Amino acid sequence: MDASGASHSSPSRAVLPDEPAPTPSHTSPSHPAARARFVAQRPVRTIPGYSPSTPDVARTVWDATPGFHATARVTLGAAPAPPATSVTTATRDATIPMRPTAFASSPSEPARRTLAGLSASEFGVLAPLISDANITDVFVNGADGVWADRGSGLTRVPGFFPSERELRALAVRLVALGGRHIDEASPCIDARLGDGIRVHAVLPPISTTGTLLSVRLPSVEIATLDSLDTGGFFDFVSRATVAALVARRENILITGAGGSGKTTLLCALLGSASPAERIIAIEDVAELRVSHPHFLSLEARQPNLEGAGALGLERLVREALRMRPDRLVLGECRGAEIREMLAALNTGHDGGASTLHANSLDDVPARLEALGALAGMSPVAIARQTVSAIGTVLHLERATALGGERRLAQMGTFALDRRDRLTVVHRGTATRRGAHAAVLA
Repeated sequence: MDASGASHSSPSRAVLPDEPAPTPSHTSPSHPAARARFVAQRPVRTIPGYSPSTPDVARTVWDATPGFHATARVTLGAAPAPPATSVTTATRDATIPMRPTAFASSPSEPARRTLAGLSASEFGVLAPLISDANITDVFVNGADGVWADRGSGLTRVPGFFPSERELRALAVRLVALGGRHIDEASPCIDARLGDGIRVHAVLPPISTTGTLLSVRLPSVEIATLDSLDTGGFFDFVSRATVAALVARRENILITGAGGSGKTTLLCALLGSASPAERIIAIEDVAELRVSHPHFLSLEARQPNLEGAGALGLERLVREALRMRPDRLVLGECRGAEIREMLAALNTGHDGGASTLHANSLDDVPARLEALGALAGMSPVAIARQTVSAIGTVLHLERATALGGERRLAQMGTFALDRRDRLTVVHRGTATRRGAHAAVLA
């Protein structure tokens, strides 16, 4: 009660079961003289922009006593110059996270991603980024912070510097959720979570900056040729040209650098195939999300702790051929499995597809020769097999001048030069699939 006789009630706040009702005496935790003793006696939870010494902050915000419910009614008073991530002055029903994050939030609530069979909380401090539907990639660089890609290039996420212990525990948990294991004996692991979230983790000392995490997030909307066309994906090579390749069951190789949209285009092409066709995909880590009623995926398996039980891509290609596929798809050619794939596509299996990392369309032959060498194939053998098996090459690029937008930049076909080595003929001089390759002058 003040000098005028008016009574002023303090803002309501939650009271812990073992806490007596607040009083205006100097022994109350809300009294400045007693706050230091309260902080010393209780475990403290940190919230960006606030501290236990901030006036008018309810005690429930700071209490981290085991067994205390994480959801409470919280009253936040004025805070000295709170950053953009701080909770604004308000009284609201709030859920207090076990470890609050320091990610900046946009003024408007971003579109949220629905995680099939997963909870965003499984990703710990990364949960706000994983839930953001606009983010395609998240990279945690150990103690050097975190970066995110919202479709226009990588940007650093401010205020995020987790401990090495916390990052390692997160990496172990995420890899385990994907059915794999990571430790000093296997310090580099790929894993798939939920509906196509791909996690790659690297532990020290292989990583010199601490535990590394690379999280590839699928688009909220499954890609179609229509959606890609709307976004300008086919500005250089027309959509009608690409759709015709699928309609006439051309075997297609999609190439490009990492993050150029190879998997996205592959999903869109497979989704445009006839619903009556049986599509079987073989992947190292299953990440293809195809809108097709008869799409199946086989995923490679790493050996267990005893070194047994591994199923590689080469074996899975052979198994897929016994399942009578109408279209056979290899998610990515990266090793000796190129031999089985080319052999399959040369035995009457039309309509197949695969992806390959390459810097440019003209670099694709050298990449295929390198993979063929891993499978024990000579340059001449890989050239002849490739010309017979693959009808069209679609090369993608990510235009940094256009804000990182992805584009289908070039199209070509394979041919043999005078030395029977593999080369690429750019669009306009392509030979038809199944015919004898053109010999360049």
